[in-house]
Amino acid sequence: MKNKLNLSKEKIDLARLLAKEITTPVQKFIDEHTTDTVERAALRVLGADGTNENGIPVPNLIVKSLRNLLSTGTCRYYINAKLKKGFTIPELNNAISNGLDVSNIELIDGEKIRDEADKLINNFSQLIRKNVNYRNHKISEFSKNENNPMLYLIVATGNIFEDVKQATAAAEQGADIIAVIRTTAQSLLDYVPFGATTDGFCGTYATQENFRIMRSALDNVSENMNHYIRLVNYCSGLCMPEIAVMGAVERLDMMLNDSMYGILFRDINMCRTFVDQHFSRMINAFAEIVINTGEDNYLTTCDAYEKAYTVLASQLINARFAKNAHLPERLVGLGHAFDIDPTIKNSFLLELAQAQMAREIFPEYPLKYMPPTKFITGNIFKSYALNTMFNFTAKATNQSIHLLGILTEAIHTPHIQDRFLAIDNAKYVMNSMADFFDEIEFKKDGIIVNRANEVLDNAIELLKKVKNTGLFYSIEKGLFADIKRKKNGGKGFDGIEKKGKDYWNPVEDFLKKELSES
Repeated sequence: MKNKLNLSKEKIDLARLLAKEITTPVQKFIDEHTTDTVERAALRVLGADGTNENGIPVPNLIVKSLRNLLSTGTCRYYINAKLKKGFTIPELNNAISNGLDVSNIELIDGEKIRDEADKLINNFSQLIRKNVNYRNHKISEFSKNENNPMLYLIVATGNIFEDVKQATAAAEQGADIIAVIRTTAQSLLDYVPFGATTDGFCGTYATQENFRIMRSALDNVSENMNHYIRLVNYCSGLCMPEIAVMGAVERLDMMLNDSMYGILFRDINMCRTFVDQHFSRMINAFAEIVINTGEDNYLTTCDAYEKAYTVLASQLINARFAKNAHLPERLVGLGHAFDIDPTIKNSFLLELAQAQMAREIFPEYPLKYMPPTKFITGNIFKSYALNTMFNFTAKATNQSIHLLGILTEAIHTPHIQDRFLAIDNAKYVMNSMADFFDEIEFKKDGIIVNRANEVLDNAIELLKKVKNTGLFYSIEKGLFADIKRKKNGGKGFDGIEKKGKDYWNPVEDFLKKELSES
């Protein structure tokens, strides 16, 4: 995209450098630690699955039995039990669910354990490569039927089978992307529920079976419509890496996966979150799943005009953490939102400036653009006016992933007709001004150019402050979203473990090798 804002390349380069310097010490901490859920995710890659009679997942049972040995890694004990007992993976999972304690089994020769790990990881690898090839083939085959930007709609009934009906209708109405909203507070569960579910609240449980059911339904509608429908869920919370594995296996296409969202908005311990996001992002990178970050949420607690620079600063930090996990730019959907108070004079020009700024600073990233929410009211006419201006801005600034504003979304699961009206509005607006932006230039010292440069300058000042303070302590001071969190506080802090000299995680080793070579 042509640079219309006269943004300084030197300033942008400085901002990226500051983000790198901010994340470097955090990455050192990440590399030196593991967590309960990183270990559980690695076990899932190897094949650990199922639950005991009380509904406790097999990966949780294994990690609990090995809690005092977590610093050495858990994979060797799972594989050792398989070889020592002569079990298949299903037999081993069944034995563990019935009480087998893998920590009490004498270890066999390490070379045999490593060879078996290679075989199990290869099974996972072949499945994921097959999923990637299928997705890429279908996207290419049906590319002419895809909207630009892609139109993203939600389903959130709580019942996966009702979700399928609503998702099918949304896809048939013209959506490119279906997001299954996760049930309230699942991010705070330190385990992944098992099987199909029908009783979520304001959303549906993220389980592997629910992923499979929805993926199958969307594949059917994709074939019927010659239009590949992407599936989204939430790779966040205390089970972030495990959900990444499940999504990779069931061929999800996008995952909400932010480096700081859980810390700020769910009070999950920051140390655990940073470790978990890194491992989950390596899984997503290997599975070529687009991650979506959550900077739009900053604007729910802060003023979108006054604190716009915090969004840009977070985008730069999120992008750097993604790079550390070997995620290419094409898989990093950085988030932002259209949520400035509409009563501010020239608020639309300010929104246009910030959206264009994001596109020019991150030209290769599939930006995720969120609709107005804070100032949406029961006045449906005003709400439609805001959504129309939002749709215009998305098209004008070449956003990639466009979350449609839907009238009833904030009240309950959107009515089918409201989804249709949202799609119809977006398509009308975007078609009617398809080449508009190629026809205009901005005044060099006008409101739009000055606003974008002001936000960039303020973001750089914030990044300098975070660099000097350190990211951990910057979060403690509330520099992001005006929310303060303690480094040693929050949920999940007891699930972090420093790696010992004998630590071994063959899944992590595999991912690092594969991704560094790709």
